[in-house]
Formats: sequence, structure tokens, C-alpha cells
Amino acid sequence: MVKTLDKYFIDLFFKKLLMLSIIFFSLSFTLTIFEEITFLSESSSAFYLPFLLAIFNAPTTLIEIFPFIILISAQLFFIDLIKKKEDELIKINNLNNLYLIKVLSLCSFLFGILIITVYYPISSKFKFIYSDIKNVYSDDGKYLKHLNDNGIWIKDEINNEIFIINGVSKKDPFLEDVFISKFNNNFDLIENIFAKNVDITNDQWVIENPIIFKDNRQTRIAKNIVLNTHFNIDKINSSFRNLNSFNLFQLIDIKNENKLLGYSSQDIDLHFLKIISLPIYFSILAIISSLIMLNIKKNKPYIFHVLLGISLSVIIYYINNIFNVFGLTNKIPIYLSIFFPMIFLGIISIIGLIRINEK
Repeated sequence: MVKTLDKYFIDLFFKKLLMLSIIFFSLSFTLTIFEEITFLSESSSAFYLPFLLAIFNAPTTLIEIFPFIILISAQLFFIDLIKKKEDELIKINNLNNLYLIKVLSLCSFLFGILIITVYYPISSKFKFIYSDIKNVYSDDGKYLKHLNDNGIWIKDEINNEIFIINGVSKKDPFLEDVFISKFNNNFDLIENIFAKNVDITNDQWVIENPIIFKDNRQTRIAKNIVLNTHFNIDKINSSFRNLNSFNLFQLIDIKNENKLLGYSSQDIDLHFLKIISLPIYFSILAIISSLIMLNIKKNKPYIFHVLLGISLSVIIYYINNIFNVFGLTNKIPIYLSIFFPMIFLGIISIIGLIRINEK
């Protein structure tokens, strides 16, 4: 009988997860369509392109919403049991509330594993395609950025002049061993500039002791010169990648490349840890949601339960974001910025489980 109950409760919970995932995916898809229609309004793109972009972008958006989905799914699960009086099955089979919590937390953990191994690789591929299509129609196409084994490459356009910039390595706030080629609009070479160090703190780069090659002549300038660009150190550290468009193995490769070239990898570490910690995070959220539902008096209206869960989701979301910002700004270690909120929620869960077990 217990195995039959296991199957029934697992099916019920996963049905709630699937239903809410479809609802939130549809909402995300609908909202994204309007955004993409606005984005493409001045281009001569195919009529179906906004819908295609929305399909490719919605799965990534859903990853941020999954914690809400877990919490609300657990609440709907308990509401269903109470409505149908199926919670009595627990007592009839000599089981306690911990049994239900165990089922939901295990299901949430497995759901997190599924997200990492199946869903995220697909959503990251979709996001990669989405970014590629957007770049074709973006006005920022003249400001290209690329990172490879030869360092950083930037194409910039300033006052009708085109600049191709290559920096071999970076040591904040400097690009090192920088070679700049300046062209006119017809792509005729005007001059080349070489410098050992370029200060990229803001968008007015300071080129230190440059060597200028012009008309087959080499000129060394003792003083520094200033180059106005569309890039500064923050943009260079972060704009080369949309992390959601890379799978976990690619993120590891990018991190290693950045380490060799001296680029910051904090945002990569943060994103990577957020993804791989989802099973534990989902499991803790399912436990907390279950504890709330089991401790609320049954004479309370169902909408009260749901609103409480949504409020809790929002609070947890902002707490996580605050700690993420602390991690990215070096206020606390990256690992702590991800796992401290989970540890805190885990302690609350353990206290709640002890109290439930005593009842």
C-alpha cells in the first residue's frame, strides 16, 4: 500500500510542477513576444521572427522562476490533499507528516537534477541561438567583442573612424600589449598604435607611452594619449558572454581561459554554482513550503496559503540576490554568497522538521 501511495503522491506533485511550468512558460513567452516585436519594429525581418525569439528565450527565463514553481507546487499539492481529504490516507497507513515532506523534498531534488542534466543544456543552446539572431538585428553590431587564445579583440567605431583593438592580456585596470589599428570608413588604414599598457578604467582609455606606425614610419610618443571608446573595464569584464547561453562544460572552459588571460571569472563562478546547487535549493524550498502548509490551521482560506507562499518566494528571491551582489562585489566569497542563504534556510527546515516530528 505504501508503494502505491508513493506513486500517487509523486504523480500528484509532478503534475503540479508540470502545470505551473507550462503556465509560467506561457506567460514568459507572451511577454517576450511584445518585447521582441518592439525590438524588431524598425527592421525588415520575417513576421514570425518575434515568435521564434520568444520561444528561444522563454526557457532561460523559466530557470529564474523555478524556485517559485517549487514552492507553489508544494502548496497546491497540500491543498489538493486537504480538499479531497486524502491526507487521511497518511493516518490510515500509520504514516506521519514527515513521510509527505520526504516525498516532496526527494521529488524536488530529482527535479533539480533533471534541470541540470536535461533542461539547462537545452535552454542554454536556445539562448545561444537567441543571442545570435538578436546580434544580426542589433544596432550594436558595429561594436564587436571577442575573446580567444590571442586575448581580447574589440571592434569600435568612433567619429566615423573604425578601431580594431587587440589586447594580449589584462591586469585590472590595464590591458597589456595592446595593438590598435585605426581605419577610415572605407577601411583604409590610417595608423597603428602599440602600447605596453592601456588604462581602461572608463571609456576614455589612457594609452601609455604609445608607439605609432604611420606612413611606414615609427614614432614614439613620450606622453600618454587618450582614446574615446564605447568600452570600460566593467563592460569588458562582463559583456563578452551571456552566461545562460553556455552549458556547464563550456562555462568551465571559459573560466579556465579567463584565468589564463587574467580576466575576472566571478560572474562565471556565481552562475555555475547557482545551477549546480539547484537540487539542494529545490529540496529545501519544498521542505519549507510543506512546513508552512502543515502548520497553518485548516480553517484559513486557500488563497491565504498561496499568498503566503508567494510572499515567502519573493523574500527568498531578494535575499539570494543581495548575497549574489555581495559575492560579485567581493564583500563576501562567491561560495558563501550562494550557500549561506541555503544553509540559513536549511537550519530553519531542520528546526521545523524536529517540531513536526514531535507532534
